[in-house]
Amino acid sequence: MTDSRLAIVVLAAGQGTRMKSSTPKLLHQLAGLPILSHVLATSRALDAAHVVTVVRHERDLVAALVAEDLPESLIVDQDEIPGTGRAVELAVAALPEDFEGDVLVVSGDVPLLNSATLASFVAAHREREVSATVLSSFPEDSTGYGRIVRSDAGGFDRIVEQKDASAEERQIAETNAGVYAFSVAELREQLARLTTDNVQGEKYLTDVIGLLRDAGSSVRAVPVADAWLVAGINDRAQLSETARQLNGFIVHGWQLAGVTVQDPATTWIDLKAQLAPDVTILPGTQIRGATVIETGAVIGPDTTLVDCEVGENAVVKRTDATLAVIGAGASVGPFSYLRPGTILGADGKIGAFVETKNATIGAGSKVPHLSYVGDATVGEQSNIGAGTIFANYDGVDKHRSEIGSHVRTGSHNVFVAPIRIGDGAYTGAGTIVRKDVPAGALSLSVAPQRNMEGWVETHRPGTDAAVAAAKSGD
Repeated sequence: MTDSRLAIVVLAAGQGTRMKSSTPKLLHQLAGLPILSHVLATSRALDAAHVVTVVRHERDLVAALVAEDLPESLIVDQDEIPGTGRAVELAVAALPEDFEGDVLVVSGDVPLLNSATLASFVAAHREREVSATVLSSFPEDSTGYGRIVRSDAGGFDRIVEQKDASAEERQIAETNAGVYAFSVAELREQLARLTTDNVQGEKYLTDVIGLLRDAGSSVRAVPVADAWLVAGINDRAQLSETARQLNGFIVHGWQLAGVTVQDPATTWIDLKAQLAPDVTILPGTQIRGATVIETGAVIGPDTTLVDCEVGENAVVKRTDATLAVIGAGASVGPFSYLRPGTILGADGKIGAFVETKNATIGAGSKVPHLSYVGDATVGEQSNIGAGTIFANYDGVDKHRSEIGSHVRTGSHNVFVAPIRIGDGAYTGAGTIVRKDVPAGALSLSVAPQRNMEGWVETHRPGTDAAVAAAKSGD
């Protein structure tokens, strides 16, 4: 049910210079989603009457993500006046004039802060009927954070930034998490009083807290249960730390759901992935994107699946696969490379050192080893011999090959597309197929074998080979 008295402001205008990246900080990936997507999903879960996202750096890229993930969000552009205070000022100005309620301010770079925690935070703000509530935390290292200074009675007194803190204040463990809840009427009043009269020339949102206190309004600080919930991402080291934290929760959740994960430390699972009970994940495995794995499947070790579908009881080991479908009971690997468009039927096999692309391999058919199958269809219960190459490219266009059912092809074949091999046909070892093979036929590329007696003695005299041949007496 929509909370008609709640508006959320998502701060997404920052440049993120410490990432040292051409990609906007908020678009860096975390468990398969951009950092900002996590925050937008949390905002959606709160079911607020209004969501306003403030953008500036790489505006079009960030706004496009917001429009896709949370189309109901209003997008507001921050102007030339810098600072979080200015961002919130513009966001509040975009709210309906008759909106009366609370404004929750969250940062786009704090992806682990979940909706349950924020709902409790808003409830705590409303319970006391205060003008503002500050979310605080107790990080292991408080360096760089603003400190929450409390009165002797334990109530909130003020926020002091580290650069302005005394030696005694720097010893305070409780810090400002950068998440706020405001009564909108008093927030509007104090935002109008913000100035850029400071060293950075910015409008600071924390100054609103000071202005409220100076006006005699009540402000409260509520600690979050775990500091990691409000950990922000400012550089790539923090990104990897947050990714490891989130991945640990994801893996643990799947374990509780009945998935065997032998080594959580080397297993990575994206948020959109879906795993059935009794799936087994072996060490060194990455389950990326919207991959779906059905019950009984064994994945790994050392396997990466991106946006794949894996059927029941399939086995996929030491394989790299993207946008591939692997049927029930099928076997893939080791050292297989499945490119987009690969479909392997039930009980089929793609074996060692096999690469596939835009290939449909029917139920029970096998490509056991050392082959390339591209732009091809293989019927059911066929076997592709070792070292087979589907030559699908003529230098200008790609062409398809069609291999029927119950076909047996010899080792070291080359299929020069476009060709069709009929059902039940055979091809001999070393055959180059350049034209269609009828059903039930045997195709051969026959060249008479020629033995040139004495060639080594004549052309390689004195070599070890010549000596060995002379001694053999043959």
